[in-house]
Amino acid sequence: MIRAYKFLMRPTAGQQVALGEMLRDHCSLYNGALQERRDAWRHVSKTSVQYGMQSAQLKEIRAFDPECQGRWSFSSQQATLRRLAKAFAAFFRRVKSGDTPGYPRFRGMNRFDTVEFPEDGDGCRWDSTPHDPVTRVRFQGVGHVKVNQHRPLTGKVKTITVKREGKRWYVILTAEQAQPEPKPKTGSTAGIDMGLTHFLADSSGGFVENPRHGRKVAAKLGAAQQALARCERRSNRRKKTVRKVADLHRKVRRQRLDHAHKTALDLVRQHDFIAHEDLKIRNMVRAPKAKPDPDHPGSFLPNGAATKAGLNRSVSDAGWGVFLKILHAKAESAGRELIAVDPRNTSRTCPQCGHVGAENRPTQQRFHCVACGHHAHADTVGALNVLRAGLVRRDANPA
Repeated sequence: MIRAYKFLMRPTAGQQVALGEMLRDHCSLYNGALQERRDAWRHVSKTSVQYGMQSAQLKEIRAFDPECQGRWSFSSQQATLRRLAKAFAAFFRRVKSGDTPGYPRFRGMNRFDTVEFPEDGDGCRWDSTPHDPVTRVRFQGVGHVKVNQHRPLTGKVKTITVKREGKRWYVILTAEQAQPEPKPKTGSTAGIDMGLTHFLADSSGGFVENPRHGRKVAAKLGAAQQALARCERRSNRRKKTVRKVADLHRKVRRQRLDHAHKTALDLVRQHDFIAHEDLKIRNMVRAPKAKPDPDHPGSFLPNGAATKAGLNRSVSDAGWGVFLKILHAKAESAGRELIAVDPRNTSRTCPQCGHVGAENRPTQQRFHCVACGHHAHADTVGALNVLRAGLVRRDANPA
């Protein structure tokens, strides 16, 4: 299995300058390759340029510009070109599926923050020796950079990625590991129902509160963004305000990750089998379509966009997608079984008699079956139905 590790780097002042130059030159390579693809399609009878053609030009590019492109790793530059190829592949996939295409855009220096090295030892080397208390990572053209390795790394390092977040620099490693020993069996099963009032409810009647990290800093973030809008471009005040906004976003992101890790770990430790809703979060936070007014051309009818925007913010603030990804990773490492089920009518189906109806849920939190009179918390009912559907899928498809 493949695991990822993210460590904070401690570069010197000179190394920070070199890392910034590395990002700048890779950004220039990315934009140049994008420009070549655009020009070939527009001016050379719609000719499509592929990754292999651009990769073959790297040797000439490095010889022509040895001070910028020539001093960096050849493999990392190939990874940057593959990154562009993936962006075009995603663009054509969206075109075929009828989604909003989103043509690949040119990247400014403030929007190009990562450089990948596809193999340890090719342009970079992870240097973690047992007898040396200081961990370092070496990059071609930068040197040996100190790393704050806050936890042990197991397995063989496969790829190394440099990432800039504000004023901080991180190194992200992917390591290939053997499948770990599964945790001892507990004999417990659980279904979970995701929500906004409560972050989740389980089938045994327990709840995990929604911390709402984004809402807590919404006032500070709004004030910082308003101050940013009033700043003059390329001014020192604007740079400071940009860092302040980025720091607030980073704080919220780290709080969400911390809460997701702790919640997922508790579930994995307590239960052998976990069923959850197969949520289509991207569809849930999609803005409503405009409703043209047939009586007044050019005008539109109310479509509830303001209310939906508030709901979308709450869904995004809860961080369901990040939590489910972490839950899947921890369940795989612990040898637990995790199944996603169809969420339709899970909170409208009576667990006692099986009656399905919207009238069974008179309020957001209250469930009262009109057929048999069963009443309970609506989220608990949803979690119980999710668990039952998950057990049915497991029994229907034995391993």
